[in-house]
Amino acid sequence: MIRKAGAASSRFWEVDYCRGVAVVMMILFHAAFDMWYLGVLDIQVQSGPWKILAVCTASLFLLIVGLSLSISSARARKTLHRREFILKYLRRGVGIMGLGLLLTLVTMAMVPTEPILFGILHLIGLSVMLAPLYVRYTWANLVAGLAVIAVGWGIKGLYGPVWLIWLGVHPQGFASLDYTPIFPWLGVVLLGVWLGHLLYPGGMRRAPLPVPDMPAREIVCFAGRHSLMIYLVHQPILLLVISILWSLWGIPIV
Repeated sequence: MIRKAGAASSRFWEVDYCRGVAVVMMILFHAAFDMWYLGVLDIQVQSGPWKILAVCTASLFLLIVGLSLSISSARARKTLHRREFILKYLRRGVGIMGLGLLLTLVTMAMVPTEPILFGILHLIGLSVMLAPLYVRYTWANLVAGLAVIAVGWGIKGLYGPVWLIWLGVHPQGFASLDYTPIFPWLGVVLLGVWLGHLLYPGGMRRAPLPVPDMPAREIVCFAGRHSLMIYLVHQPILLLVISILWSLWGIPIV
Protein backbone atom coordinates (compact mmCIF):
# COMPACT_ATOMS: atom_id res chain seq x y z
CA MET A 1 0.00 0.00 0.00
CA ILE A 2 1.22 3.51 -0.87
CA ARG A 3 0.01 6.70 0.75
CA LYS A 4 0.68 10.18 -0.56
CA ALA A 5 2.87 12.58 1.36
CA GLY A 6 1.51 16.04 1.95
CA ALA A 7 3.07 18.58 -0.39
CA ALA A 8 3.37 21.16 2.34
CA SER A 9 4.85 18.81 4.96
CA SER A 10 7.44 20.55 7.11
CA ARG A 11 9.66 17.45 6.94
CA PHE A 12 10.42 15.17 4.03
CA TRP A 13 10.35 11.50 4.99
CA GLU A 14 13.01 10.59 2.43
CA VAL A 15 15.50 13.03 3.96
CA ASP A 16 14.88 11.64 7.44
CA TYR A 17 15.13 8.12 6.04
CA CYS A 18 18.50 8.74 4.37
CA ARG A 19 19.80 10.36 7.56
CA GLY A 20 18.49 7.36 9.51
CA VAL A 21 20.34 5.01 7.17
CA ALA A 22 23.50 7.01 7.90
CA VAL A 23 22.82 6.57 11.64
CA VAL A 24 22.55 2.78 11.20
CA MET A 25 25.80 2.77 9.19
CA MET A 26 27.48 4.84 11.91
CA ILE A 27 26.40 2.50 14.70
CA LEU A 28 27.54 -0.55 12.71
CA PHE A 29 30.96 0.94 12.04
CA HIS A 30 31.45 2.18 15.59
CA ALA A 31 30.48 -1.23 17.00
CA ALA A 32 33.21 -2.80 14.86
CA PHE A 33 35.64 0.01 15.70
CA ASP A 34 35.04 -0.33 19.44
CA MET A 35 35.59 -4.09 19.36
CA TRP A 36 38.84 -3.54 17.47
CA TYR A 37 39.93 -0.68 19.73
CA LEU A 38 39.21 -2.68 22.90
CA GLY A 39 41.04 -5.70 21.53
CA VAL A 40 37.95 -7.89 21.49
CA LEU A 41 38.13 -8.79 17.80
CA ASP A 42 40.84 -8.37 15.18
CA ILE A 43 38.83 -6.31 12.69
CA GLN A 44 40.63 -4.31 10.02
CA VAL A 45 38.58 -1.15 10.53
CA GLN A 46 41.24 1.18 9.12
CA SER A 47 41.31 -0.38 5.67
CA GLY A 48 39.21 -2.35 3.21
CA PRO A 49 35.40 -2.56 3.44
CA TRP A 50 35.23 -1.07 6.95
CA LYS A 51 37.20 2.01 5.85
CA ILE A 52 34.87 2.36 2.86
CA LEU A 53 31.88 2.14 5.21
CA ALA A 54 33.33 4.91 7.40
CA VAL A 55 33.90 7.22 4.43
CA CYS A 56 30.44 6.50 2.99
CA THR A 57 28.80 7.15 6.37
CA ALA A 58 30.48 10.53 6.86
CA SER A 59 29.76 11.46 3.23
CA LEU A 60 26.07 10.60 3.53
CA PHE A 61 25.72 12.56 6.78
CA LEU A 62 27.40 15.66 5.34
CA LEU A 63 25.56 15.45 2.02
CA ILE A 64 22.28 15.50 3.95
CA VAL A 65 23.54 18.40 6.08
CA GLY A 66 23.97 20.44 2.92
CA LEU A 67 20.67 19.30 1.43
CA SER A 68 18.83 20.16 4.67
CA LEU A 69 20.50 23.58 4.79
CA SER A 70 19.26 24.24 1.27
CA ILE A 71 15.68 23.35 2.23
CA SER A 72 15.61 25.22 5.54
CA SER A 73 17.30 28.34 4.15
CA ALA A 74 14.87 28.53 1.23
CA ARG A 75 11.99 28.55 3.70
CA ALA A 76 13.70 30.92 6.14
CA ARG A 77 14.38 33.52 3.44
CA LYS A 78 10.62 33.81 2.88
CA THR A 79 9.94 34.93 6.46
CA LEU A 80 13.16 36.33 7.95
CA HIS A 81 15.02 39.55 7.36
CA ARG A 82 18.69 39.23 6.46
CA ARG A 83 19.91 39.90 10.01
CA GLU A 84 17.49 37.37 11.49
CA PHE A 85 18.47 34.87 8.80
CA ILE A 86 22.17 35.20 9.64
CA LEU A 87 21.56 34.98 13.39
CA LYS A 88 19.42 31.86 12.94
CA TYR A 89 22.29 29.89 11.43
CA LEU A 90 24.92 31.49 13.59
CA ARG A 91 23.11 30.40 16.78
CA ARG A 92 22.44 26.91 15.45
CA GLY A 93 26.03 26.47 14.31
CA VAL A 94 27.47 27.74 17.58
CA GLY A 95 25.31 25.24 19.47
CA ILE A 96 26.60 22.31 17.39
CA MET A 97 30.17 23.60 17.58
CA GLY A 98 29.78 23.82 21.37
CA LEU A 99 28.88 20.11 21.46
CA GLY A 100 31.94 19.42 19.35
CA LEU A 101 34.17 21.33 21.76
CA LEU A 102 32.63 19.44 24.68
CA LEU A 103 33.52 16.22 22.89
CA THR A 104 37.04 17.55 22.46
CA LEU A 105 37.37 18.10 26.22
CA VAL A 106 35.97 14.64 27.00
CA THR A 107 38.31 12.86 24.60
CA MET A 108 41.30 14.92 25.76
CA ALA A 109 40.61 13.67 29.27
CA MET A 110 39.78 10.06 28.39
CA VAL A 111 41.89 9.41 25.28
CA PRO A 112 44.68 12.02 25.43
CA THR A 113 46.72 10.34 22.68
CA GLU A 114 43.87 10.52 20.13
CA PRO A 115 41.57 13.43 21.06
CA ILE A 116 38.90 14.70 18.68
CA LEU A 117 40.18 18.19 17.89
CA PHE A 118 38.13 18.74 14.74
CA GLY A 119 35.60 16.01 14.12
CA ILE A 120 32.31 15.84 12.28
CA LEU A 121 30.41 17.92 14.89
CA HIS A 122 32.98 20.71 14.58
CA LEU A 123 32.66 20.63 10.80
CA ILE A 124 28.85 20.63 10.85
CA GLY A 125 28.82 23.50 13.35
CA LEU A 126 31.16 25.57 11.18
CA SER A 127 29.21 24.67 8.03
CA VAL A 128 25.97 25.87 9.61
CA MET A 129 27.54 29.11 10.87
CA LEU A 130 28.86 29.87 7.37
CA ALA A 131 25.64 28.78 5.63
CA PRO A 132 24.36 32.32 4.85
CA LEU A 133 27.45 32.79 2.66
CA TYR A 134 26.70 29.93 0.28
CA VAL A 135 23.21 28.43 0.64
CA ARG A 136 21.64 30.72 -1.98
CA TYR A 137 23.82 29.36 -4.80
CA THR A 138 23.18 26.28 -6.92
CA TRP A 139 25.77 25.49 -9.57
CA ALA A 140 28.43 27.56 -7.84
CA ASN A 141 28.19 25.09 -4.94
CA LEU A 142 28.80 22.19 -7.32
CA VAL A 143 31.99 23.82 -8.59
CA ALA A 144 33.10 24.94 -5.13
CA GLY A 145 32.33 21.54 -3.62
CA LEU A 146 34.39 19.67 -6.18
CA ALA A 147 37.21 22.22 -5.77
CA VAL A 148 37.26 21.83 -1.97
CA ILE A 149 37.36 18.04 -2.31
CA ALA A 150 40.19 18.29 -4.85
CA VAL A 151 42.19 20.59 -2.55
CA GLY A 152 41.59 18.16 0.30
CA TRP A 153 43.06 15.30 -1.69
CA GLY A 154 45.91 17.55 -2.78
CA ILE A 155 46.98 18.45 0.75
CA LYS A 156 46.41 14.97 2.16
CA GLY A 157 49.45 14.01 4.19
CA LEU A 158 50.72 17.58 4.33
CA TYR A 159 52.28 18.32 7.72
CA GLY A 160 52.02 21.57 9.63
CA PRO A 161 51.32 23.13 13.05
CA VAL A 162 48.44 21.89 15.18
CA TRP A 163 46.43 25.10 14.74
CA LEU A 164 45.95 24.21 11.04
CA ILE A 165 44.22 20.93 11.88
CA TRP A 166 40.80 22.35 10.98
CA LEU A 167 42.00 22.91 7.40
CA GLY A 168 43.36 19.40 6.89
CA VAL A 169 47.01 20.11 7.71
CA HIS A 170 48.32 18.40 10.82
CA PRO A 171 51.53 17.63 12.72
CA GLN A 172 53.43 14.47 11.84
CA GLY A 173 52.22 11.55 13.93
CA PHE A 174 48.85 13.20 14.60
CA ALA A 175 46.11 10.74 15.59
CA SER A 176 42.42 11.32 16.34
CA LEU A 177 39.36 9.17 16.93
CA ASP A 178 37.48 11.39 14.47
CA TYR A 179 39.09 13.82 12.05
CA THR A 180 36.84 15.68 9.59
CA PRO A 181 38.65 18.83 8.36
CA ILE A 182 37.24 21.47 6.03
CA PHE A 183 39.33 20.13 3.16
CA PRO A 184 37.88 17.90 1.75
CA TRP A 185 34.72 17.44 3.86
CA LEU A 186 33.14 20.89 3.51
CA GLY A 187 33.04 20.06 -0.19
CA VAL A 188 30.52 17.30 0.52
CA VAL A 189 28.26 19.78 2.35
CA LEU A 190 28.42 22.13 -0.64
CA LEU A 191 27.48 19.28 -2.96
CA GLY A 192 24.52 18.61 -0.68
CA VAL A 193 23.38 22.24 -1.01
CA TRP A 194 23.63 21.94 -4.80
CA LEU A 195 21.60 18.74 -4.72
CA GLY A 196 19.03 20.37 -2.43
CA HIS A 197 18.46 23.19 -4.90
CA LEU A 198 17.90 20.67 -7.68
CA LEU A 199 15.56 18.35 -5.78
CA TYR A 200 13.82 20.84 -3.46
CA PRO A 201 13.66 24.25 -5.17
CA GLY A 202 12.22 26.85 -2.84
CA GLY A 203 12.25 24.29 -0.02
CA MET A 204 9.59 22.13 -1.72
CA ARG A 205 9.83 18.83 -3.58
CA ARG A 206 10.34 19.22 -7.30
CA ALA A 207 7.97 16.28 -7.86
CA PRO A 208 5.48 14.37 -5.67
CA LEU A 209 6.96 11.37 -3.88
CA PRO A 210 4.81 8.56 -2.44
CA VAL A 211 5.47 7.20 1.03
CA PRO A 212 6.02 3.43 0.75
CA ASP A 213 4.95 1.08 3.53
CA MET A 214 8.31 -0.66 3.81
CA PRO A 215 9.63 -2.53 6.85
CA ALA A 216 11.27 -0.41 9.57
CA ARG A 217 10.69 2.84 7.66
CA GLU A 218 9.27 4.62 10.69
CA ILE A 219 12.10 3.38 12.91
CA VAL A 220 14.75 4.53 10.43
CA CYS A 221 13.01 7.89 9.97
CA PHE A 222 12.81 8.28 13.76
CA ALA A 223 16.57 7.69 13.96
CA GLY A 224 17.04 10.27 11.22
CA ARG A 225 14.97 12.86 13.08
CA HIS A 226 17.03 12.34 16.26
CA SER A 227 20.45 11.76 14.71
CA LEU A 228 22.28 14.30 16.88
CA MET A 229 21.05 12.80 20.14
CA ILE A 230 21.84 9.29 18.91
CA TYR A 231 25.32 10.44 17.90
CA LEU A 232 25.97 11.78 21.39
CA VAL A 233 24.75 8.73 23.33
CA HIS A 234 25.42 5.72 21.12
CA GLN A 235 29.13 5.31 21.89
CA PRO A 236 28.77 5.03 25.69
CA ILE A 237 25.93 2.56 25.15
CA LEU A 238 27.96 0.52 22.65
CA LEU A 239 30.97 0.41 24.97
CA LEU A 240 28.80 -0.67 27.91
CA VAL A 241 27.06 -3.41 25.90
CA ILE A 242 30.33 -4.73 24.45
CA SER A 243 31.97 -4.76 27.89
CA ILE A 244 29.04 -6.61 29.49
CA LEU A 245 28.67 -9.19 26.73
CA TRP A 246 32.34 -9.98 26.44
CA SER A 247 32.73 -10.12 30.22
CA LEU A 248 29.85 -12.60 30.43
CA TRP A 249 31.47 -14.72 27.75
CA GLY A 250 34.73 -14.69 29.68
CA ILE A 251 36.74 -12.90 27.00
CA PRO A 252 39.08 -10.31 28.53
CA ILE A 253 38.99 -6.78 27.14
CA VAL A 254 42.42 -5.23 26.90
